[in-house]
Amino acid sequence: MLFPETWSDQARATQPVSKRKPSIMPEQETPDAAQGSAILDQLYAVIEQRRGADPSESWTARLLQKGLPKICQKVGEEATETIVAALAESHEALLEESADLLYHLLVLWAAKGVQPDEVYDVLYQRRIGAGDVKQKKQKKGALMYF
Repeated sequence: MLFPETWSDQARATQPVSKRKPSIMPEQETPDAAQGSAILDQLYAVIEQRRGADPSESWTARLLQKGLPKICQKVGEEATETIVAALAESHEALLEESADLLYHLLVLWAAKGVQPDEVYDVLYQRRIGAGDVKQKKQKKGALMYF
């Protein structure tokens, strides 16, 4: 598994998305799937911690050191593997490939200075602003898919 060694155990569900701060928890603790976006925030925090790590000891540091073209290549590869898993492999394979895709997408965000909360805010606005198909067509410049 490509995921870093530590996760956060702080429940932050009561905090507004824009006020959340990533944190880290010990490896032996298993994150609860019900945490939702919190696990992505925690993984993002680990990615940021690995930015300055030794590339010979950290896949994340190595990927960040190789730069945006390599990171984008990995996102594309993982997206393709996720599609293949969805079409022709098991449910478990799809879960694993989806996790790899999310990890590499978070590395891309980190490389470009995108904070997860920024993306959550866009998703939230699309969700809140979404209506029926007719309303969606009337909205110019913003894709509403909820």
